[in-house]
Amino acid sequence: MSNDDHAQKQEVVTQQISVARTVLLQAIDLLDNYLTSDDQLTTHSKYLPGSTIGKHLRHARDHYTLLFDSMLQPTPRTLSYDTRIRNTPMETSREGARNALLDTIKQLDAIVPTVDFDETITLQAVTPHLHTFSTTVGREVWFASLHCVHHWSMVRVIAGELGIKLTEDFGFAPSTLVYQGEVQQSLEQTSH
Repeated sequence: MSNDDHAQKQEVVTQQISVARTVLLQAIDLLDNYLTSDDQLTTHSKYLPGSTIGKHLRHARDHYTLLFDSMLQPTPRTLSYDTRIRNTPMETSREGARNALLDTIKQLDAIVPTVDFDETITLQAVTPHLHTFSTTVGREVWFASLHCVHHWSMVRVIAGELGIKLTEDFGFAPSTLVYQGEVQQSLEQTSH
């Protein structure tokens, strides 16, 4: 591999870590600056049956944790997102959620840079049938972040039910934000 190829690969890793950290920090910001009680983590949504902010925070974090655990396995690595640990402190406690998310960021920074993004992982999924897929570390880091954003959008709905107004970018995919910025820029250019 040439130095340029290696530099490009490292840039992708750096960018994906940045995206993941940004998404996880949004949840910490939610806990620190928008939620005012632990009860808000456990309030059930009227529009999303069975959903609470705490459950969505835990579920989204689970994907990162399961991925990081697979990265620590010897090769060949396997991954299943169907493993869940429910009813954790992060579902009911702002402090518990904050600590769990900060721990996830530490794992992100410590583990992800050590693994080749092109390395193959065997993904096992229950659909309800057991299926096995071949994927890569890089693809799964990207997926964990996108999956997180998807759950933040549901957190946004529940927060709205509680009368909590979140930042404009909370729960929106990076591609959506880029598109909205391009549309806004185009509108500004045509109005001049």
